[in-house]
Amino acid sequence: MAPKQQNRLFLTSILLSLLAGWCMTLNADNHVTLSGTWRVALDRKDAGLDALSRADPADRGTAWLPGAIQAQGFGDPPTIDSPWLADIRAKEWQRPEYDAYRSPERFKMPFWLQPQRVYVGPVVYERVVEIPQAWLGQRVDFVMERVHWVSEAWLDGRPLGRRESLSTPHAYTLGVVGNEGLAPGEHTLTLRIDNRMAFGVGPNAHSVSDHTQGNWNGAIGSIALHARPVVAIDLVRVLPNTPARRAHVEVHVTNSSVKPADVRLHAEATCPAASSVETGTATRITANSRATHSMVLELGPDAALWSEFTPDRYELILTLESEFGRDTHVTAFGLREIAADDGRFTINGKPVFLRGTLDSQVYPRTGYAPTDEAAWERVFQRIKAFGLNHVRYHSWCPPRAAFHAADRLGLYLQVEGPFWVNQGPQLGLGQPIDQYVYDETDRILNAYGNHPSFVLMASGNEPDGPEQGGRFLRAWIERYKQKDPRRLYTSGAGWPLIDENQFHVAYQPRIQRWGEGLDSSINSRPPSTDSDYTDYVQSHKVPVIAHEIGQWCAFPDFDEMSKYTGPLKPKNFEVFRDLLARNGQAHMARRFLMSSGRLQLLCYKEEIEAALRTPGYGGFQLLDLHDFPGQGTALVGVLDPFWDPKPYVTASEYRSFCGPVTPLARLPRRVYTGGEALEASLQVAQFGATDLIGVDATWSLETSEGIVLASGAFGPLDLPAGALHDLGDIRVTLPSEQPTRATLRVDLADSANQWDVWIYPDHDAQPFPDDLIVTHHLDDAVIQELEAGGTVLLLLDATRLKGDVAFGFSPVFWNTAWTDNQPPHTLGIHLDPEHPAFRFFPTRHHTDWQWWDLIGYPDARAGAMLIDHLPPDLEPVVRPIDTWFRSRRLAALFEARVGEGRLMVCSFDLTTDLDQRPAARQLRRSLITYMRSKAFSPSVDVDPAAINKLLRDTDAQPKP
Repeated sequence: MAPKQQNRLFLTSILLSLLAGWCMTLNADNHVTLSGTWRVALDRKDAGLDALSRADPADRGTAWLPGAIQAQGFGDPPTIDSPWLADIRAKEWQRPEYDAYRSPERFKMPFWLQPQRVYVGPVVYERVVEIPQAWLGQRVDFVMERVHWVSEAWLDGRPLGRRESLSTPHAYTLGVVGNEGLAPGEHTLTLRIDNRMAFGVGPNAHSVSDHTQGNWNGAIGSIALHARPVVAIDLVRVLPNTPARRAHVEVHVTNSSVKPADVRLHAEATCPAASSVETGTATRITANSRATHSMVLELGPDAALWSEFTPDRYELILTLESEFGRDTHVTAFGLREIAADDGRFTINGKPVFLRGTLDSQVYPRTGYAPTDEAAWERVFQRIKAFGLNHVRYHSWCPPRAAFHAADRLGLYLQVEGPFWVNQGPQLGLGQPIDQYVYDETDRILNAYGNHPSFVLMASGNEPDGPEQGGRFLRAWIERYKQKDPRRLYTSGAGWPLIDENQFHVAYQPRIQRWGEGLDSSINSRPPSTDSDYTDYVQSHKVPVIAHEIGQWCAFPDFDEMSKYTGPLKPKNFEVFRDLLARNGQAHMARRFLMSSGRLQLLCYKEEIEAALRTPGYGGFQLLDLHDFPGQGTALVGVLDPFWDPKPYVTASEYRSFCGPVTPLARLPRRVYTGGEALEASLQVAQFGATDLIGVDATWSLETSEGIVLASGAFGPLDLPAGALHDLGDIRVTLPSEQPTRATLRVDLADSANQWDVWIYPDHDAQPFPDDLIVTHHLDDAVIQELEAGGTVLLLLDATRLKGDVAFGFSPVFWNTAWTDNQPPHTLGIHLDPEHPAFRFFPTRHHTDWQWWDLIGYPDARAGAMLIDHLPPDLEPVVRPIDTWFRSRRLAALFEARVGEGRLMVCSFDLTTDLDQRPAARQLRRSLITYMRSKAFSPSVDVDPAAINKLLRDTDAQPKP
């Protein structure tokens, strides 16, 4: 490392001692809160402190700290030309759908939550502070818990320095009371906080971007003056040794006085689940110096170990006494060891499977992450209720309260530096961002490193640079593996997968990767529950976590809009609601939400179970358990941005396929014909708190009508925790009388899981009867038959349909606005399962696995008909749900009256490879039966010319 870089790191370490002092326990007598009203001025012209008197009157006033000035009326109304700190897809923004929202008077941003005010630049804050007479001889620090972004401070015009952290407190030393420049009494404290891009962290980094929290200006959390002895504890590092049941404690002490001091250090560690222990030492520290002292806490044979199931943490109280007074410092730690053993994670020697989600710093009610523990407890309790045990902080680091809450509740956290060095900035080119990565990592580890929940760290998200940042990040990993071995390190989330990584976060093991579109496995391969990622996992020596799996979308929940009571408003939802209404489908909003949501849940179940079926897997990180209302608006969560469940899901249902103990079934397919044998291998991903000894696993196959087709049990079984276990194989000969949906259910201890399969009678494709006219084109002869009272089935070739709507089995991936309109463009289908057309085709109101034969089969892929021009009262029998950025009226099956005749229009392929598509064969039979019955009585009249406008070329020859 160059000497200049070494000097900067040394200076940074001195500053970090001030930050760590913020964590100490203080009496009210040595703590003065500065929460309250401050004078403020927007410094648009970079005038510095003069802005308080020279700024325009509209840019001056008072504001409350902690808080953000934009939320208090300062700044400018947002427009497209606002100085957004976010990637904007200009091509998408220019679409005609958004014409009405571009003007400043009616501006609505469709791609992220819209702040009420926008301001990017410096703001000057000032107030009078009182230094108590009782603090005479004490060192006074001014600490702000979290600042966005760069701060400078002055006391009575005397500069105190500059701070740059996005992740840790900004701390300034005002001086020693009674010494020159810091007398007791009133003083003027001035701040200048600048939220412009100070370093190239990336415009989409979740630490700064408008896509997430928004680019606010201010300070949040604790803002206070702290008085401390001139000889004080500035930093404590606790390094647990789990096998030895002890903890090594490093105490960093600063002597700010002009003479040496004799100090006595005392440490006491307490835990409700274990015996208290204490130790002490005495030493001497020279004047104006900083020294490190070590102590060992022997925690004893009954020491409490920390894990997700036993979140027993210790409170360590350190007391320093000297002639200058008494200083007390409190920190939390856990006896916890995370390691990589034979390709998988272990906690305290026991294998663990990380079932994780992202937190992208989306907190709409405030515009920034909470700093109180109660708020974090609520978030973490919801995450655990849905079966997860892990949270990844995508390109940001949470505040202190999050670590405390995660320690108490038992969550494993992956923390990242505030970097998405991509889309412009790069690592390893010698730019200021390189040093900032090191500085910020040091600050994070010193501020939060003792917390047992902090188990993993990445430099940031998806880095770019030479070799995707690999050359730079090799050195970064090696430095911190040596400096702080209390956690495991990886280069970056997503990539690069370099040898130095202690674990990989890899985007490859997913059922749909970015850009795969309709070629992804879920859209191009027949459904089964038999896939896994064994080959990929075994090709790596370190644990693998799947990066940002899922990304399955649901339609917007417009009822959610009333929750946005803070500075960020859902103008994007207003745009989407307008588009839906403009296309005559406002009445479908709730139904689209529920049907798309159930398909989303179905896809997440398969995604998660594929990971759980993989032996030796490290885990997965969802993108996301809750919605991400930026980057185009990515409605990928089963929870909304407020961490509340959406109406189509419950925590218990989600936890059934995503829990500590999860039964699994390997089914080679989902659709069967009568007389065939259903064969399945039953397993359990057993990562619960304890070994399961002598338990029984029971199973049953039951139809939707309540008829039990078969059942059985395996056991008693011994199932040690920390592994994927085989339970046994089952074989059931299926009935052939009626089409039905059946559910395979497996129960084990307190866990249960289930899978639907469909059983159809074993018959050949029913020939089209003579009294039913089947055609691929409405020519004059067919129209004459209709007008004369004929019954017609019009089968349209998906490749000839207008509209370029890519209809796929899965819902939209991430969102169409931010993926260059990546297919599919649909969110599944909605239908009325009681419609007589489905009398012999059992279905629910949403896409389910049997529909893959009709929607996803590659050689007979369905099409979505664009029916905006058809009568508004025509309600399709099967309605594909369009992306919310268009909300066009679509149909895959609809009925209409033409003259005296009855017409069914279908864009499902009911003729190709029917011997391999039993569900398509069965829908064909059900439709034929319906169309020959009196129940087939369409009520909406449609002009034949309008029907032919569904096609690109109405003069094309019919399909042979």
